[in-house]
Amino acid sequence: MKASKVARKLPADGKSPVVTGLRQRKQQETRARLTRAAMTLFLERGFEATTIDDIAAAAEVSRRSFFHYFASKEDVVAAWQENAASALVAEVVARPADESMLTAAENAIAAAVKRLDPAEAAAMSRLKRDNPALQARDQLKYEKLERALAEGLAQRARTKSDRLQARLVAMIATGAMRVGGESWIGEGARERPEAFVKRTFDAIRAILK
Repeated sequence: MKASKVARKLPADGKSPVVTGLRQRKQQETRARLTRAAMTLFLERGFEATTIDDIAAAAEVSRRSFFHYFASKEDVVAAWQENAASALVAEVVARPADESMLTAAENAIAAAVKRLDPAEAAAMSRLKRDNPALQARDQLKYEKLERALAEGLAQRARTKSDRLQARLVAMIATGAMRVGGESWIGEGARERPEAFVKRTFDAIRAILK
């Protein structure tokens, strides 16, 4: 086969789709490995005591490679939170169509927190609570989560009124997660997270009656 014919089969950038896909997958795996290593060290040693060199070593990459994926340690925590938010929105979208938006949000949150390790979740909450930089990122997380939840719930909407309801439920659900999480930690994180979610939404329904 002539070289010209081979060239026409390649993408405009000259890269094979297989090679590009493999590179992207390796980048995703490295990013995930860095995130896991960082979160483990943060929980074991504390955020301030963990250095970028520590994270890179635990993930078996160079310090320079760390900065290919994250600009700072705070960015690693933000990435971990974004993954959790994406999983929650996926749970909302997967809920049965006959559930109300509030019930769908409650059940999605309960399903998401049920997969968490309570001790790890509590340690992570304390870590963020005790670090001003992480507190600021946490606030931003809830703002992004509210928008993402609203978009997920909007997929259940059929009318303009339903779309407004999606935004309101997203706001309520996000507030429930923030206030409920703070209360859960304040009470010593003794209750199972999913049980606390139910109690929080029961309180919301009591207010809305």
